[in-house]
Amino acid sequence: MLAIGAEPAASVPIVDQDVAFPPPDGAVTLALLPGPRADWFTDAARATLFESAWRLSEQADRIGARLLGPELLRRRAGELASEATVPGSMQVAGDGRPTILLADRPVTGGCPVIAVVAPASLDAVAQLRPGQEVRFRHA
Repeated sequence: MLAIGAEPAASVPIVDQDVAFPPPDGAVTLALLPGPRADWFTDAARATLFESAWRLSEQADRIGARLLGPELLRRRAGELASEATVPGSMQVAGDGRPTILLADRPVTGGCPVIAVVAPASLDAVAQLRPGQEVRFRHA
């Protein structure tokens, strides 16, 4: 027999997530390595990636974290054959917006990978909250 104790006198209070786990102040800076298809993008797009402030969209889960910000223009049109990805691969969809692929990442699905989040910065991506500002630096 295992005793579990008396029933509590009151229900367990609901935790306010914004108070218990407040988002970090300011932007989160992530280190990026060049991606295997960085040459598919214009020089201006590669510069924009590092010079712009990005925000995490509400479209984020274990598959990927979609970013909101300026369009990253391609130098090369079309799709490529699906390629394997590593955690942190940043693929850019046809609308020019990047998605950082995470734990349950798929193959690229024809979207080129402009950069890869450095392994030391990858845990910070999983802790981002929707609307939070993100900036990038060269690894």
